[in-house]
Amino acid sequence: MLNTVRRSFVLLAIAAAASTALAAPPSPAKPASQAGMPANWPSKPLRILVGFPPGSTPDQVARTIAEPLSKALGQPVSVENKPGAGGNVAAAELVNATDNYTIGFLINGNMTIAKMLAPSTPFDPEKDLQPLSLVGTAPLLLVAPANAPGKNAQEFFFNARNAGDSWKYGSPGVGTVGHLGIELLRTKTNISPVHMPFPGNPQTVAALEANKVQMALLPPGIAIPQVKAGKLKAIGMTSLARSPLGPDYPTLNEEGIRGFQLEVWVAAAAPNSMPKPIAEKLAAMISEITRTPEVRGKLLTQGWEAAGTTPDGLAHRVNSDTAMLGGVILMRGIKAE
Repeated sequence: MLNTVRRSFVLLAIAAAASTALAAPPSPAKPASQAGMPANWPSKPLRILVGFPPGSTPDQVARTIAEPLSKALGQPVSVENKPGAGGNVAAAELVNATDNYTIGFLINGNMTIAKMLAPSTPFDPEKDLQPLSLVGTAPLLLVAPANAPGKNAQEFFFNARNAGDSWKYGSPGVGTVGHLGIELLRTKTNISPVHMPFPGNPQTVAALEANKVQMALLPPGIAIPQVKAGKLKAIGMTSLARSPLGPDYPTLNEEGIRGFQLEVWVAAAAPNSMPKPIAEKLAAMISEITRTPEVRGKLLTQGWEAAGTTPDGLAHRVNSDTAMLGGVILMRGIKAE
């Protein structure tokens, strides 16, 4: 299903993957083939597992899709929250579901680097998960304290290089995209700040405002209000082109860090045991729902750009992110355990 990322390839792929990994545009799903579809499917409610608490952004995305999906299936669709281990608790339950009525809404790490970060993870994303559709994506915003030196990204990184390891960067934990993203940025800019992990983004913001850390990658919905209030300085977005989530902010790519692109995302996945015709039908429905104007608008207000890819489109993203972020993990020897 998903190509195995060999360690030697991964180490060579970091720079190339950072510039090309996420470039493939989302492609709409095609209607599923009915060959081999059980005649009575669906005949009972569908479950969507989410690895984060109610009200979290992955939960909001799942609930946004659940209602129209229920109408399309003609069956109830429930969202069940199984928080823990950065979403891996829900993913572990998902891979063991054999009822053909359970899918999951997962984030990057669950579908890519979970096993690399923590070898004891009780599932292998490559072998145990079946991609359905990439639902929502979002760039991050690189921010610094309000009094950070430099009028633009190039001047900021010049000062960061001169500061060496006397500068620190914050993240909401080891192995998060905020952590691995800065490590990836280090390979592109030759900066060397020291990692300071925090329990979550709110604590990271507080450390930035107190000048305890000198940079961090944050979701636009968290960072932009602080920038507008004059409490933080925006350095650049991690999307290749300007994002509708923050169109006034230049990208690192346009600021001279050519090809740098990093996104967080939420995707629908099924256990690998789910029969292909059922998975194809669900993928086509979720893709179509995601691309409707109503759902696109709702996702945007939640901080996501709608995607709605085919299973192959999601598989491409999984492989690309695994190469890019997995290369950072292997090069830096990062472990979440």
